[in-house]
Amino acid sequence: MATQNNWGRHTFFMCVLFLMAAAAIAMSAIVLHRMLNDDDSDDSPTSAGTGRPVSGAEVGNPPTTPTRSTPLPDSRQGAVVDCLPRNLREPRQDVTRGECERRQCIWRIAANSRAPKCVFPDTVGYKFQTGNTNHLKISRTGPEEVYGMKVHPEVDVTVEDYGDNALRIYFRPSNTQPFEIPEEALKINRPAPATNKLYRVEVVKTPTFGIKVIRNSTGSVVFDSSLPGLTFSDQFLQISTRLPTDNVYGFGEHNHRRYRHDMNWKTWTIFTRDMAPVDEWNLYGAHPVYMNLEKKGKANMVFLKNSNAMEVTLQPSPYPAITYRTIGGVLDFYVFLGENPNHALQQYIHAIGHPAMPPYWTLGFHLLRWGYETLDRMKIINERNVNAGIPFDAQWGDIDYMYKKFDYTVDKSTFKELPEFVDQVHKEGKKFVVIVDCGIGSREDLYLEAKNNSAGYRMYEDGLEMDVFVKNSSGQVLVGKVWPEESVFPDFTNIENATKFWKKWIQYFNDTERVHIDGLWIDMNEPANFVQGSVTGCPDNHWNHPPFIPQIFEGDRDSGSLYYKTLCMDGVQHWGSHYDVHSLYGHSESIVTYNALVELNPNKRPFVMTRSSFAGTSKYAFKWLGDNGSQWRQLHWSIVGMLEFQLFGFPLIGADICGFWAQAQYEMCLRWYQLGTFYPFARNHNIYKNDGVEYARDQDPTAWNSTFTDIVRRYIRIRYKFLPYMYSQFKEAHIEATMVLRSLMFEFPEDENTWSIDRQFMFGPSLLISPALDEGQTEVTAYFPKGRWFDYYEGKETRSSDGRFVTIPTPLSFLPFHARGGSIIPYQNVANSTQYSRLNPMGLWCALDETYSASGSLYVDDGESIDSYTTGKYLELKFELKEGEHLTISVVHQGYTPPGNLSFTVIEFSGLPGLPTSLSIDGRRIEARHIQLKHKIVQLVDINLDITKNHTVNWMVYK
Repeated sequence: MATQNNWGRHTFFMCVLFLMAAAAIAMSAIVLHRMLNDDDSDDSPTSAGTGRPVSGAEVGNPPTTPTRSTPLPDSRQGAVVDCLPRNLREPRQDVTRGECERRQCIWRIAANSRAPKCVFPDTVGYKFQTGNTNHLKISRTGPEEVYGMKVHPEVDVTVEDYGDNALRIYFRPSNTQPFEIPEEALKINRPAPATNKLYRVEVVKTPTFGIKVIRNSTGSVVFDSSLPGLTFSDQFLQISTRLPTDNVYGFGEHNHRRYRHDMNWKTWTIFTRDMAPVDEWNLYGAHPVYMNLEKKGKANMVFLKNSNAMEVTLQPSPYPAITYRTIGGVLDFYVFLGENPNHALQQYIHAIGHPAMPPYWTLGFHLLRWGYETLDRMKIINERNVNAGIPFDAQWGDIDYMYKKFDYTVDKSTFKELPEFVDQVHKEGKKFVVIVDCGIGSREDLYLEAKNNSAGYRMYEDGLEMDVFVKNSSGQVLVGKVWPEESVFPDFTNIENATKFWKKWIQYFNDTERVHIDGLWIDMNEPANFVQGSVTGCPDNHWNHPPFIPQIFEGDRDSGSLYYKTLCMDGVQHWGSHYDVHSLYGHSESIVTYNALVELNPNKRPFVMTRSSFAGTSKYAFKWLGDNGSQWRQLHWSIVGMLEFQLFGFPLIGADICGFWAQAQYEMCLRWYQLGTFYPFARNHNIYKNDGVEYARDQDPTAWNSTFTDIVRRYIRIRYKFLPYMYSQFKEAHIEATMVLRSLMFEFPEDENTWSIDRQFMFGPSLLISPALDEGQTEVTAYFPKGRWFDYYEGKETRSSDGRFVTIPTPLSFLPFHARGGSIIPYQNVANSTQYSRLNPMGLWCALDETYSASGSLYVDDGESIDSYTTGKYLELKFELKEGEHLTISVVHQGYTPPGNLSFTVIEFSGLPGLPTSLSIDGRRIEARHIQLKHKIVQLVDINLDITKNHTVNWMVYK
């Protein structure tokens, strides 16, 4: 195992050094060997997550950090903390021994070039002063200044139980009032009082103060902050925590190349930014939360409730740890312990709020591109997909429908008949969604043109009168520049006022512009700005140029700043300065948009799609992965991104199929449509012309030839077939806080082979998807965890006694996916949209496990009411198959009768030990003609079982 290998190398090097202490040449050779063979080296994007067995062994409590320079290939005797992290406020320069020692830190030589050379001694941090486990006061030891700022001499620490499975660990400098995220933005829900806690807490008093959280059942230390370097100043806070294993998942939003983190001294910055997901910079959202998989399948999640710019540095085994550095607020940690990954996630989601239940139609396929340019072009693409028999549920409009990019206007020259087109879309059983940006046009001449184009339009004036816009530090409205040129930005943190404003203009769009939309897509809400801070720049102060700047993209500009491509940090908002609430902008807009839509349509679920997000945003909005590229590597990356956002609480998530930027290629686009079959949110979207791309070709399902269209149609129809199963998974996510899309690690946490797999995934607990993701790929090596697995197309079984890799041919027209033995999966005949498919006959696919048993469920409601579950207006069924001969269909809740007299007309079986005979349904004998064999799938056909009633199906198996 990798951890054992590290120990072996370490012991070997110690022996060599003992025998050859002064042999510099030999030492260099050993160091080089270590660098070339380091198990913690970075995986390339093409090799990450291939499913090979990985390191993840439990590690014990390491000794304290060494107190002298130790020139070993890996001199760590425990986790260490960098004393001189990169600060973008300062010019880049090599770390020197002299500077290290001037800061009272330890100089060390490490073979791993990523590891810090200058680390804190265990005398720097805070020491225990007074108090008990729940309320403590700690005092500073070590330097009294950091980056020219005074270090707070005393800090109050509070430890609170949050039920049996969670706790809060809260640090705040004594006698201060730093910014804290208000409850209006994010209220952490508190469970019932603890009665049987999974954990205990210990206070470490020497040599460095810390809090330890220990799992009772295993003794694993899931959180341990007794590392040096703990620091509190007004604009620099630092804390490090040890981890029980190096199996870390989460933190965002980034374009991570792998699901299981590279722990080799990687640093990730969290600060919302308008940045395409093509590199490893900070992206649109802010999610300071991770999951750590422990031994025996246990898991924990840790959330830092802090919205200021921050970075996290990960360090590898054998002493895995995380260092947080943030530039404001408090350190407010919530630790959630689970018996497995799903249980840990449930604790987190219960705390931040359950995700909204999506309208049923949002699970269908969506058509969009930026650059239709005219309504005629939009109609052509829409109609050719209708004529080609492509099921889809929504047509979207990007910014080209607006008059010169002014929100809630329709360009009367290029999209004049948009209202009539939208009405026609509705008549065809489909929906229409439009984009709105947070930048409200304010340039006088263009604003006057917009008013002339759209009668009664006065959005800018209205916002001024309502005092709704973000202000600069002088109290004036902050003016930036976005799509409509000079623009101002609503302060969505003033929830009540902003909701009135936003609601009024949504109503205007519906009533005056006569566009009856079904959802809003809120974009550019990091917030994005095409000038740096404002059209007049930003003052030179400690908010715009703080003493320490994490490694954010372009943070080194203007001698170190935070305002590039966004607003000045000293901007004034209702919740606080923009410095503190910047990463909450999209979150607050999501709250306001949700509230406005609910007020306008009180009985309907709002559909809000956001680009920027924070913890808890999923209560109000759904998410897509942003402006991806038409590149092969993005297929794999999209899986990683979707799995991470499941951890963040966003079940409805997807990437733009075929990519947004650049030119899509035929083979790549086909493979992407196959992958998108099982995206929770499936939308095709791309750019028209920009950034040197004079014309980006169409990439909708009819964009190439008839062969392309036939293949794409096949997979979109497969998606629609399984929508009842998918929708049932969204109900589970909404009510039970489970994942919709799941990594294999999530379902099989005790199987080490699953820990790094991110080129396969599961939809719910029952469907395993193994897509081809690379150019020219003719086969995939898929991993099948322990159990029985059945191919969708012919019912062929793959049996896995302990987990195994299987090579599957993947011709260009083929997407491998399998049902997990033990599953009963509902499905429905397909129509051109969900409005009509929901009226069609249904079926069940029963995939049997080793005991010839299976189970499943079906959730049905009207697909659009805002509170169907809480009001009991739904139908829920449970399916149970036992001993390979008895199937029970039970109605467990009958509060809704679906239209169309729905019935199960087909039941399919994979994995029966033989053909069924003596078939009876509800006590009535059924003729043998109702039994068919399709490849290896046994079918009961031409039956008619009302889905609102209980049924029993019995048979004997002829072996």
